[in-house]
Amino acid sequence: MGEKQEHHLPIIPEFLYDIRHPDAPLDSYPRTPLTPHTAPPPPTPNPCPCNKDTEVAAPPIEDATLSPEDNFTYYRELEERHNELVGETVEVGLLFASKAIVQLLVNPIVGPLTHRIGYSIPMFAGFVIMFLSTIIFAFGRSYLVLFIARALQGIGSSCSSVSGMGMLADRFTDDKERGNAMGIALGGLALGVLIGPPFGGVMYEFVGKSAPFLILAALALGDGLLQLFMLQPSIQKAETEEPPSLKSLISDPYILIAAGAITFANMGIAMLEPSLPLWMVDNMGATRWEQGVAFLPASISYLIGTNLFGPLGHKIGRWFAACLGLVIIGACLIFIPMATSIVHLIIPNAGLGFAIGMVDSSMMPELGYLVDIRHSAVYGSVYALGDVAFCVGFAVGPALSGSLVKSIGFEWMLFGIAILCFLYAPLLILLKNPPTSDEKKVRMAREAAEAAAAEAAANNSVAHFMASCPAIMRDTSAEGGKTNEGFECSRM
Repeated sequence: MGEKQEHHLPIIPEFLYDIRHPDAPLDSYPRTPLTPHTAPPPPTPNPCPCNKDTEVAAPPIEDATLSPEDNFTYYRELEERHNELVGETVEVGLLFASKAIVQLLVNPIVGPLTHRIGYSIPMFAGFVIMFLSTIIFAFGRSYLVLFIARALQGIGSSCSSVSGMGMLADRFTDDKERGNAMGIALGGLALGVLIGPPFGGVMYEFVGKSAPFLILAALALGDGLLQLFMLQPSIQKAETEEPPSLKSLISDPYILIAAGAITFANMGIAMLEPSLPLWMVDNMGATRWEQGVAFLPASISYLIGTNLFGPLGHKIGRWFAACLGLVIIGACLIFIPMATSIVHLIIPNAGLGFAIGMVDSSMMPELGYLVDIRHSAVYGSVYALGDVAFCVGFAVGPALSGSLVKSIGFEWMLFGIAILCFLYAPLLILLKNPPTSDEKKVRMAREAAEAAAAEAAANNSVAHFMASCPAIMRDTSAEGGKTNEGFECSRM
């Protein structure tokens, strides 16, 4: 779907550090702190009872530690590295946020465009742009080039995600089937998120920085060929009612509540993506592959959550699934900073991914349902708004994470977003029984009146025709079994 293309990016923070410090990359630092220099042990008494007056020195112990002066230099360099990593969190956050910011700007254009030319052409255009940006990532060797590639991803993701979700909502008009279809689509997205971080980390560690991006570009090319032969992109003008304007959608409080849930659900993971790898390096001495694997539990559980709550959300109430998801997200964000090893991150990250899957797979079909009952059944604009909500989380989160880590620390940053999730969750009760809008009621009443009038006109026409013909009794004495009046009526 193109919404979440962050799955290969845990390698980016370390790559940026290494290109700026070619003489002292992160790999040059030991992963565990060195112990202080200790003096040789004092002489020990001679255990031989025949010579109690003499003492011999213990066998010399090989001293593998640094001298106090060297150790001081080492820890001073560690402190400098810590400050560099905290400072780089800001730049990495802005790099990550650039995609979401561009996507925010492009979505209001793509949404109405899908109504004019259909979904297939914008979706194919999204593939082309994503392919080009991935190639730029593979060969980029400066912050500016990576920034441009990341911003291009925003344009491609906007085209792909808005067109994809709109196409699903248009094809599956039944609310339950729509929820199932979107759960599967989000599960496919989760599969990319699942494979990306460990794949990117391992390939960067053992093959090279360009390798994961080149393989990703090859996969994107295959996707483009499938679209070309299966969807056969062409202009398809919609012959439906007039689509709702973005202004009417933004002013709808129920759509805003659903969109806000998507924003707050994804803001936590958006803040973690640039800051968690650097925090792990700083506090755990994490290697590249460990930084990638850290997101693996969240990816697996997101895949499970989206497939499970696509159909289940319709049964238990999508408002309840999303409300529960936000509460779980808040709890997991509180536990993440308490980890002292990568093992401790497994449960909170898994819970975080599962809960985000609950919210996404519940609120995406809910947006389509709200448009059905409160506006007109045209979906490009509402999923542009839903993608905007997603992008707000992934723009504000990374952009603020660096500054928040520097000012209040990694722990308090996550505590703050957890509190926001707890405070927002009760608002989803309003989505339990959303009313049909007055405008929709008027439109439905007018359509019903027009249908009734058309039916009445048809009935009147039939009645007039029958009244113009005399009662006909079948009489075999007439030609063809009909009276002369019957022939006249037939002739008329």
